[in-house]
Amino acid sequence: MNAVLEFRGRIIKSGRAEGEALVSSQPISFYGGVDPDTGVIREKGHELEGKSIAGKILIFPHGKGSTVGSYIIYRLKKKGMAPSAIINQRCEPIVAVGAIISDIPAVDCVDTNKFKNGDWIKIEDGKIIVMRR
Repeated sequence: MNAVLEFRGRIIKSGRAEGEALVSSQPISFYGGVDPDTGVIREKGHELEGKSIAGKILIFPHGKGSTVGSYIIYRLKKKGMAPSAIINQRCEPIVAVGAIISDIPAVDCVDTNKFKNGDWIKIEDGKIIVMRR
């Protein structure tokens, strides 16, 4: 694998993470859209329906839905089913609060269209390195 891309984004929650990218071009609703016990996307018709976010670097444009979504992210973290990090184009308050209270590194102001499922991502605060075969 070679590093092919490097980005800098705005830090929402500082921290380090490394893992496989799970990428969606669609927004994600954590309340109702993600099973809080398994970390599996359950929103009908969502491009990630049936996939687990657990341990992934979750990359999506922005969140949507109820403010309860912040607490779903926290519940996922407590159960070991949360993503390792979150990268957004625009991190709105629901995802931002969820990442902060759950101690999940989060960065936004990044073009999420530049990532592919299976990319290996290293994130440290606002720096993102993408490893691709």
